[in-house]
Formats: sequence, C-alpha cells, structure tokens
Amino acid sequence: MEPHTNAPLVTPLVPVPLQRPQLQSQPAAGHITSTAERGSFCLAVCSCGWTGPARRSRDLARKDASRHTTG
Repeated sequence: MEPHTNAPLVTPLVPVPLQRPQLQSQPAAGHITSTAERGSFCLAVCSCGWTGPARRSRDLARKDASRHTTG
C-alpha cells in the first residue's frame, strides 16, 4: 500500500480558555449559605467563597453553614 499523498493539510488546533463563572466577593445582604451535593457527601457553601468540610449528614452540613454565618 502507498501512503496518502493527496490529503489536504489541516491547521493546528488552538487552545480555547475555559470560561469560569465569577463569584461575588461579598453580597449586599451578607453571607448567603446553601448546601451542595458531591456524590454521597454534602457540604456547606457560602457566597463569600467559604466551603465547609464534606459530610455524609446533610444536617451537619447545615449546622456548619449556620456556624459560619453566626461566627
């Protein structure tokens, strides 16, 4: 078999930077907390960028969030 010699050249791919959402540093109303699921774990997250430890108990994650907003 002979190699393909009539194939057109392809321009190299250019990397495209990923767009990441910008988090607000501090909302006007203070800290806004919620919980996020990551597999079988739940963790507390805040609008200021704070995240609590991963917990198997949603109730413990909610308590972490309330401790963050009060302390």
